[in-house]
Amino acid sequence: MAQSLSSVFLHIVFSTKDRFPFLGDVAVQSKVHSYLAGIARERGCPPVLVGGVADHVHLLVQMGRTVSQAELVKELKRSSTVWVRQQFPELAKFSWQAGYGVFSVSVSNLESVRAYIARQEGHHARVGFQEEFRSFLKKHRLEFDERFVWD
Repeated sequence: MAQSLSSVFLHIVFSTKDRFPFLGDVAVQSKVHSYLAGIARERGCPPVLVGGVADHVHLLVQMGRTVSQAELVKELKRSSTVWVRQQFPELAKFSWQAGYGVFSVSVSNLESVRAYIARQEGHHARVGFQEEFRSFLKKHRLEFDERFVWD
């Protein structure tokens, strides 16, 4: 085959360090989400949607063929941390948690994951981040040690 084609969608989730609500201001949150979308786009991973709440983000992206999951997440977190600290001096201590979750999404589930990300505010009025993240790990059959998931 002369042409290389790929259709891989990922749901990426990571929180702020210690789940501190750095993104509590809706205007800041919106700008951070837009910035993350731009980073993904620059890395050849077109974003479907970026959303989240005060203490974590969700990104639904179509993975590019030339970047690894780890490289993408590393750049999302690194670049956005530098940018947030420069743009918002009051957030000088801003940082993301060390870890992250990446979950595969089938084309047939894209709309349901997009809708899930879009309704994060309402969802987190009932469910905390840790409970949500545990449910992703269980749903995707990932074994984990509770001692090392949170930081």
